[in-house]
Amino acid sequence: MRFLPHTDTDRKAMLETMGVSTLRDLFTDIPAEFQIDKGSLEIASTLSEAGIVRKFTRASEKNRNATNSAYFLGGGTYHHFVPAVVDYVISRGEFLTAYTPYQPEISQGTLQALFEFQTMIARLTGMDVSNASMYEAATATAEAALMARRVTRKTRVVMAGSVNPRYRSVTANYLSRLDGEYVEVDMGAFGTDLEKVIAAIDATTACVIVQYPDFYGSVYDLAPLRAACDAAKCLMVVAFSDISAFALIESPGAMGADIAVGSGQSLGIPMGFGGPHLGLFTCKQKYLRQMPGRVCGLTTDVNGKRGFVLTLSTREQHIRREKATSNICSNQGLMCTAAATYMALMGDAGLEKVAMHSAAALQSLISQLPAHVSAASGARYNETVLSFVDNAARDRFLAAAREKDIFAGIPLEQVDPAAETNHLLVATTEMVEEADITGFLSALEVAK
Repeated sequence: MRFLPHTDTDRKAMLETMGVSTLRDLFTDIPAEFQIDKGSLEIASTLSEAGIVRKFTRASEKNRNATNSAYFLGGGTYHHFVPAVVDYVISRGEFLTAYTPYQPEISQGTLQALFEFQTMIARLTGMDVSNASMYEAATATAEAALMARRVTRKTRVVMAGSVNPRYRSVTANYLSRLDGEYVEVDMGAFGTDLEKVIAAIDATTACVIVQYPDFYGSVYDLAPLRAACDAAKCLMVVAFSDISAFALIESPGAMGADIAVGSGQSLGIPMGFGGPHLGLFTCKQKYLRQMPGRVCGLTTDVNGKRGFVLTLSTREQHIRREKATSNICSNQGLMCTAAATYMALMGDAGLEKVAMHSAAALQSLISQLPAHVSAASGARYNETVLSFVDNAARDRFLAAAREKDIFAGIPLEQVDPAAETNHLLVATTEMVEEADITGFLSALEVAK
């Protein structure tokens, strides 16, 4: 392909049209300290293609990321291993397409992939039915609140303060223009206090939304909340951030959830600087007709041959746009195909092994913490909060960890502005090895 660069005349004409004098004027929004001077990259006037590749490869290797460092970040996005076969499958032309994959005339192969995805997600969450995915966990949580309002014909939504702050924020935004009350229950600690949540329920409550394991990794018994929801005739919505947990601990369905929503990013989808993610939406059978999104079903044609079809699609495909309750897009079709590929490859045993390694890594870390650092109390899955004596001690540790190529955790106030500045949200997955934990513990010495 010929390369035809812009001429000076072209550039001058474009700048004049935009009303600026120089190219640098286009980047005034970028702070000056992050702008580099012309010539500072020391690129020779001529280089071979191989030379260019070598130069920039060396430069890129200075960037530290999850693949070349120890990684303890979580908060809703997790560093799980993605087998090469996942990318291979979703890169095939049958799946990688700009064409919207949920239209009625799509191929049987794509429909079957969506059907298998739904089946596996329903099994993993212990729920009756799953749709063919949502945009991501935060909007899926908000959609669950809207669905509960439709089912119960009540308008009050109660949210536990231990749900991921981003899920809470998006849900509050969704509900802000609707009639009804939205209540967030402050937990006051790094866990879920069900007594406080139950106390917030009244006769007008449509649903209660909790996260399990919660944002701080806490695992707890949902039976008291189930009983309280039954008494108040409201729905129990269970959100989750890392679905791999349910290969090891009880699923939302086993705990009596009416609706379970969350993230499927852990299932074969790389972190990708925060996206794309995959939203999961499941519910009990009796609420199926109020579930947002698309549902693929299995049927037979006039000749008795097995076929896959979109079911309940009239609700989404052929109504006025403002009445639709779905935010699925073409990309989500590809992401749920990736998740289906991952789950099919791993199987029950593989998923359980991932979950066991993730949980064991956290327990190993917590059990070796020095006296000057404490972990949140109670049962945790793969995430917890570490507390330091003060902010200075925590930041000394973060600086020491950075020098050792360790992404040591998320300062809690970055995602929860109400949190004090001496806490660190730490997560582990099967990618954390004992050597990583040893390095983490070594860096903690400076936090005394």
